[in-house]
Amino acid sequence: MTQHTTALFEPARLPGLDLPNRLVMAPLTRNRAGADGTPTALMATYYAQRASAGLIIAEAATPNAVGQTYPNITAVHSPAHVAGWRQVTDAVREAGGRMFLQLQHGGRVGHPATSGLTPVAPSPVPLPETIFTPEGHLPAPVPREMTAEDIRTTVADFAKAARNALDAGFEGVEVHSANGHLLHQFLARNTNLRTDGYGGPVAARIRFTAEVTEAVAAEIGAERVGLRVSPGNTVNGIEEGETEEIYPALAERLGGLGLAYLHLGYADPDTPVFRKVRAGWPGVIVANPVLKEISTDGVLRASEELLAAGADVIALGRPFLANPDLVTRLRLRAPLNEMRDRYFMYVGGATGYTDYPALDAQPSSDSIVAFDGDRVA
Repeated sequence: MTQHTTALFEPARLPGLDLPNRLVMAPLTRNRAGADGTPTALMATYYAQRASAGLIIAEAATPNAVGQTYPNITAVHSPAHVAGWRQVTDAVREAGGRMFLQLQHGGRVGHPATSGLTPVAPSPVPLPETIFTPEGHLPAPVPREMTAEDIRTTVADFAKAARNALDAGFEGVEVHSANGHLLHQFLARNTNLRTDGYGGPVAARIRFTAEVTEAVAAEIGAERVGLRVSPGNTVNGIEEGETEEIYPALAERLGGLGLAYLHLGYADPDTPVFRKVRAGWPGVIVANPVLKEISTDGVLRASEELLAAGADVIALGRPFLANPDLVTRLRLRAPLNEMRDRYFMYVGGATGYTDYPALDAQPSSDSIVAFDGDRVA
């Protein structure tokens, strides 16, 4: 096979961390942790298989119990969680890889049947859909509006979780302010109805995300902290309003911290918000493309378009899940394994998780899959 020449395979540098290539494994929840959120040996195998990524950003881990979204997601607020993650980072490091851990609080995306606690949120606005729990899909509860003390405690929980992540062997953490979870709920006008200093105008709505990120940076060093946002994303019932104001304002507030990177989910290089954020952000931009076609050519094309538009590093999710050797496949322009959606979440076990073959373990084929409509990489 002929090797494909592109900047994707060139080394990149985050503040304090060298990457062997510009292809990052994006965080995607797989629900393979124990019931208490402790990572498992199977997870160590899964991530080690994908250690050729320039950087692995591990799936969302909750900083406290009330932040849990779904059953069997990971956490990082107890000694057992730290020990479980340590076996994962040890396995990845032994395979030559590097890892950040995403820190995510679900906010209103949660249920007492899962966590045993009433979810909290900026305002008592419930998720407008059912949510998966150990008892199946149930109507989402009305969350409790966070008090000023809740906000202070949650900020401190994120900082402590970041310290735990370093103790577990991660090189850094990614603060999750995207995809309709708690920090994103503070950014959005339909989920944040507050009239105090955390609601109303854009400058107030970005305050919580900024304070969490600043606290985490103060705890472990800004060079070890990334921030993920998803401008314009409507998942989990989000209606942001003022999208083109929110993210440049957030970039301006945090741009001087010296963060490891700003991670743009659903990144579209043709949108004004992408251009404004890229122009206003002084550091590394990690961009996660929307893939209409999950094929070798489709991934390369979308990734190279983002690099040309000013992204520094490309984050890919589903292609890495189905292809543990994705970097090699893209370099050789080899076909990709087909993603088996049936085994993505809630099912547990190795099937659809650690049993995707590497290129040298299967016959050559043209197993390329295309999905109808837009799919996030």
